[in-house]
Amino acid sequence: MEAFVQSTIDRQVGIIEFYHPQSNSLPGQQLRELTAAIEAFGKTPEVRVILLKSAGNRAFCAGASFDELISIKDRETGRAFFSGFASVINAIRKAPKFVIVRVQGKAVGGGVGLAAAGDYTIGTAHAAIKLSELAIGIGPFVVGPAVIRKIGVSAFSQLSIHATEFQGAEWAREKGLYASVHESTDDMDAAIEALTQQLVLSSPDAMKALKKAAWVGTEDWDELLAARAEISGELVLSSFTREAINRFKSGS
Repeated sequence: MEAFVQSTIDRQVGIIEFYHPQSNSLPGQQLRELTAAIEAFGKTPEVRVILLKSAGNRAFCAGASFDELISIKDRETGRAFFSGFASVINAIRKAPKFVIVRVQGKAVGGGVGLAAAGDYTIGTAHAAIKLSELAIGIGPFVVGPAVIRKIGVSAFSQLSIHATEFQGAEWAREKGLYASVHESTDDMDAAIEALTQQLVLSSPDAMKALKKAAWVGTEDWDELLAARAEISGELVLSSFTREAINRFKSGS
């Protein structure tokens, strides 16, 4: 299949699904489409709750597209690329509706950021997580605030420093990233169905106010994540990072 971001509405649930043939990694164009889709559903009256998911039954999201990372030649292009992840996280933060995130498989780098930005995130037993950025010379700067907000500084440090090791779904649940972990996608989808249908019956004004209260203290994230994108955009130009990405791409 070709890469896509598609939006549908089912019984007042706005469903945003993305796909990329490289383990659901996200190039800049798809990040822009995800941002636009979240913002659009935030303004759609018939949508009461938003569900963010990826296609397939394997990886949830492999993070940044290596093909696009290796093509970055200057700071401005690098800043613009990493601003894509910042924009998606900020769109979730600002949406006046709860964003439920469905994680069916492994999440890496920016994928962990998407899971952490969700207001309520549900995974399967296969949904291990890894912040791999340091291993390629970047560091999880853009997703860091979202991950720290959800699991705390200590757990974030463990993930970001031990950048080559996955932590299991149960570890992620214990740290607060996942609200629940299910043995199968069928069980996970049943839990999501029950939750979303409960939420569509709830007061939109009460949910909006509750979401706003839950995100208190993040009002500076437009500026904060933009500054973090600048850092990553500069680091991605280093010879260390370019060599590391080429090694990953070649499987060596």
